[in-house]
Amino acid sequence: MLRTVSSAGVLLLAGAFAAHAAGDAALGKHVFNRCIACHEAATDRDKVGPHLLGVVGRTAGTAESFLGHYSDAMKSAGAAGLVWDEANLTEYLKAPKLKVPGNKMYFGGLSSDDDIANVIAYLKADPKP
Repeated sequence: MLRTVSSAGVLLLAGAFAAHAAGDAALGKHVFNRCIACHEAATDRDKVGPHLLGVVGRTAGTAESFLGHYSDAMKSAGAAGLVWDEANLTEYLKAPKLKVPGNKMYFGGLSSDDDIANVIAYLKADPKP
């Protein structure tokens, strides 16, 4: 009986950690409010920065509607193969100027790993919460 309870507890904890690692799109929407002045994620409308609809999996600096506005640094990063997968987005959201030196984004980054995971979950969500 104790083994069954212990096994169930381990599985429950493993599930909780997996959910944490994957992020929470609803919480990410709340965190994304820090980004909304410059970026749109629910539509393909550009603002000061490019729209982020479908950004996960997209090559950096390639949103067609924003091509004339990207920094040379962002265009070069994309030409060098930077794709916005979860790992690259995590690094960029933590320190944009370190991940792509010379980019135009003025945002200093998110310090919380939870916030980063949640924003990525929000960006990936279709439909958005």
